[in-house]
Amino acid sequence: MSGMMLMLLLCLSVGTMSVVHCGDPTIFFTWNVTYGTLSPLGVPQQVILINGQFPGPNINSTTNNNVVVNVFNNLDEPFLITWVGVQQRKNPWQDGVLGTMCPIPPGTNYTYKFQVKDQIGSFMYYPVTAMHRAAGAFGGLRINSRNLIPVPYAAPEDDYTVMIGDWYSKSHNQLKKFLDSGRAMARPDGVLINGKSAKGDGKDEPLFTMKAGKTYKYRICNVGLKNSLNFRIQGHQMKLVETEGSHTVQNTYDSLDVHIGQCFAVLVTADKEPKDYYMVASTRFSKSVLTGKGIIRYENGKGPASPEVPKAPVGWAWSLNQFRSFRWNLTASAARPNPQGSYHYGKINITRTIKLINSASKVDGKLRYAINGISHVDPETPLKLADYYGIREKVFKFDTMKVDPQSTPAEKITMEPNVLNITIKDFVEIIFENPEKSLQTWHLNGYSFFAVAVEPGKWTPEKRKNYNLLDALSRHTIQVFPKSWAAILLTFDNAGMWNLRSEQPERRYLGQQLYVGVENIKRSLRNEYNMPDTALVCGLVKGMPKPPPYST
Repeated sequence: MSGMMLMLLLCLSVGTMSVVHCGDPTIFFTWNVTYGTLSPLGVPQQVILINGQFPGPNINSTTNNNVVVNVFNNLDEPFLITWVGVQQRKNPWQDGVLGTMCPIPPGTNYTYKFQVKDQIGSFMYYPVTAMHRAAGAFGGLRINSRNLIPVPYAAPEDDYTVMIGDWYSKSHNQLKKFLDSGRAMARPDGVLINGKSAKGDGKDEPLFTMKAGKTYKYRICNVGLKNSLNFRIQGHQMKLVETEGSHTVQNTYDSLDVHIGQCFAVLVTADKEPKDYYMVASTRFSKSVLTGKGIIRYENGKGPASPEVPKAPVGWAWSLNQFRSFRWNLTASAARPNPQGSYHYGKINITRTIKLINSASKVDGKLRYAINGISHVDPETPLKLADYYGIREKVFKFDTMKVDPQSTPAEKITMEPNVLNITIKDFVEIIFENPEKSLQTWHLNGYSFFAVAVEPGKWTPEKRKNYNLLDALSRHTIQVFPKSWAAILLTFDNAGMWNLRSEQPERRYLGQQLYVGVENIKRSLRNEYNMPDTALVCGLVKGMPKPPPYST
């Protein structure tokens, strides 16, 4: 079938799918997800490939593109991919998390259809089922600015995606067994850059090439499992131009701390002696430092990379100060997030304050992670489907967790679905308080938020005077340093069931996540698209008649 004919059929069915917008271009992908055997750290192990690739293929899209990804699950267990940072406006049905979608059964396929509406920037995708992320199936997702909208820097010679992350030589199944038995995952065994780590023996092939005098864009994402990573390029500085969908004030850095789930786009000019150079990623805030390297080669360059690689900074105070240096470029033209006008976020009255405190404890002798004393458990019926089909009371309850600003760390952990109810268009302040000795990273699906503060100590209302209420970055992840807190502000104007989770897969898998239910009470198409006819159903709703569609 031709692309034009397929597009016509998609447009004709828009009344039932309600996710493809026929005035905007559509890009199509077919992905075959399989097992394979590779040796990323020199030890053969099972990995997950997409179209035979590790990491997976890059999705290269442009603002307002419709994206159609047909995923064939050739694994022996259910599988699901989430699109990290893609806001899915009015479309919670394609979010790719277990609270909104049924996983794709083995031997079957599912076609994701979503629009990258009013966004630009550097994002990623990865699996959320089991511990599949520890095996691969992750990759880059870029949203380029439309030609009509100027970008605040000259077009680079080329655009490169750099997936960095710590890595275990144990299989994803072994890691899952550790967690299921109540044990924590041990320290990782190495660090990979685009699935590899250079040995430095003169036989390493370059990951990227540069022409002398030209400037290149590098999109750097931490898709790892446990550690923040410091990224630097031997002998070269990096000009930061974008972070998770926001053009930034263009400061220059020797290195960047990239916390799990975060993405940065930098410009690098090939202005050094033409030869090989290392790009380096090393673990931060860990007892032993693991380092991964990759080769950048100048065209017609002569000579290997110097074995002396630049060192990473020491301590988390340096990282906190770097966070404070990130600013939103308010003069740049771009698709603005949160279209309700909340880019004037400093002038909006806060509707509700929610305080979240992470913790770890044993439940029946097994390790669990929690938020305000609740360790989330995914029910067999996805939360969104239970709500849509009108059987919520059989699956979960709203607001079983105390979230008021006076909340203190819970002494006991309860295991149950953890779902907050928030009224649509409420402007909400969320406080993350981290009483632990390890750094935490949080992500919110379906939204960007304003990261207005990260500070040591405990949060109090008086700390609001320290918020950046003018040009804080609009992004989808936030780090919280040990014994510290972070504050974000956002308008909940996107109806659906949205996942707020730890970006460390071990913590997410063992309960450190929740869902935010932004209800479409009026069942209006103005707030939310209809459930697609192709949506997978499972659990209690399987076999039930589909509810009537939303009205206009």
